[in-house]
Amino acid sequence: MSTVRPASARTPDLPQADGRQRHLTSRQQPQSEEPGLPRARHRIHRDPYGIPHVWAPDALELARAQGVVTARDRGWQIEVERHRALGSSASFLGPEHLSWDVLARRARLADTARRCYEALDDGTAAWVRAYAEGVDSALPEAARRAPEFDHAGLRPGAWEPWVPLAVWLSHHLLFAGFPAKLWRDRVGSALGPDAVASFATDGPGTAGSNGWLLTPQRTTTGAPLLAGDPHRFIEAPGVYQQIRLACPEFDVVGLAVPGVPGIAHFGHTGHVAWAITNAMADYQDLYRERLRRTRRPDGTPAVEAWGPDGWEPADARTETFLVAGGDPVEAEIVETARGPVVVQGPIPDTAEEAEVETDASEAETDAAEADASDRGTALALRLPARVLGSLGFDALPALLRARTVADVDAALDEWVEPVNVVMAADTAGGLLHRVAGAVPVRPDANRRGLVDAWDPAAAWSGEWEAMPRGEVSDGRAVMANARGVATPLGSEFAAAHRARRIAELLDSRPRWSPADITAVHTDTFSPGASVLIARLVEPLAGLSPEAASLRRELDAWDRHMGA
Repeated sequence: MSTVRPASARTPDLPQADGRQRHLTSRQQPQSEEPGLPRARHRIHRDPYGIPHVWAPDALELARAQGVVTARDRGWQIEVERHRALGSSASFLGPEHLSWDVLARRARLADTARRCYEALDDGTAAWVRAYAEGVDSALPEAARRAPEFDHAGLRPGAWEPWVPLAVWLSHHLLFAGFPAKLWRDRVGSALGPDAVASFATDGPGTAGSNGWLLTPQRTTTGAPLLAGDPHRFIEAPGVYQQIRLACPEFDVVGLAVPGVPGIAHFGHTGHVAWAITNAMADYQDLYRERLRRTRRPDGTPAVEAWGPDGWEPADARTETFLVAGGDPVEAEIVETARGPVVVQGPIPDTAEEAEVETDASEAETDAAEADASDRGTALALRLPARVLGSLGFDALPALLRARTVADVDAALDEWVEPVNVVMAADTAGGLLHRVAGAVPVRPDANRRGLVDAWDPAAAWSGEWEAMPRGEVSDGRAVMANARGVATPLGSEFAAAHRARRIAELLDSRPRWSPADITAVHTDTFSPGASVLIARLVEPLAGLSPEAASLRRELDAWDRHMGA
């Protein structure tokens, strides 16, 4: 939660975890005990909650220092994430992690991260590289203190400059539409297309995030009030790291993603604050591919995919996966003109295809070969980061330097994925409510489910949707993964009960103070439970005494999730 107040002329005093204002003075900047940087190049102060407050003389040294403190605090976590991004986690975590490793490599996460890093502007590339250098310098010592490394028999590997981008991709690969498309396709195949709507996710969900924004007229301070309320599945350690990053250029507090520099999702610069939720936008497509094995003119083996204009060359190779406690496993990695093949069955050889009439035309022959066997069916994933060669990381250092909502807005124009709903507010009363990211322009059929690679109508147009903007009406705006400002960009959203409950609470009083708003954060009422309980308490004949007692107990429950 952030109340955006005017900043002083000196380095701004930012809210600490205990709610008080505290300036990081020279006496509170002791020489860091972490190894990895020359003496006096950075300083770290930890508040009573252990949250690191990092100071450095410039932005590059600060990025390096952030890498150092992240390695020290989250060394095991970020090294696991590095291996997950590279598709090598089964090598020390065991066979249950092999399926993810295969997906990560088939989705070309590491290769996409390399491409995106190489496309960064020089300043951003140097900033990301400095962070990776900081991690690299401190991780060996951190590993000696973390028992997980010895237990798993793992030694830290090199953090190359592109690794933070790979970690980001790995975290967010499943945030968009392709898992839901696989689910809808499976439901449609098993139960028929009419059954798909019965499983729409616009119903009680299992995870999500909230956020809300109050205009100056709705607060007791006369300043905007912005709240971020991210929800995650139970993770230990969590995906966020509380941190403060300060240098002569900026002083920012917020939630960093361990393994990634800067503060992407929830931050406060003393002048402007921002918060996000998942927009539930659909920006990934799955293409049905038909593949076949063939040979190049020089006799070497090759794989081809059936596209809009016939058979096309596909990139194919075999990679080996090491598995702790098991034998190495090989898997074929294929990429077509649509994208990396993430679901793949056996690929037939052309010699096994059904014979075709010798007097058929070349086009008829190719079509017959394409239809001869379903054994070559595969699914290719098309996602903006791979198409554009960008994740939008140039926005991250710009966010740290932001002083107004206009600065945040301009920075987020560069964002690619994941696609988020963003709210921001500044000390001058400026407000922002928008979607940020890259969503391709393509037919509606692509959003609903799987499409055919050989259908020209299913191709991306090369254009990108304009990002919607929302109004702050009635003195407040709410985001909770439900339909709203991002509706034109998605197919399925979270149930509306969380958004309605937040709006109901915010409308319960004319003005809110920062202290009062904690009541919204800590609200335990579950409106989704009422839907289920209404069914459970309907009169039913023949209940056992135990069932009848349970029904009465549920009916008497006040729907608060207190414990």
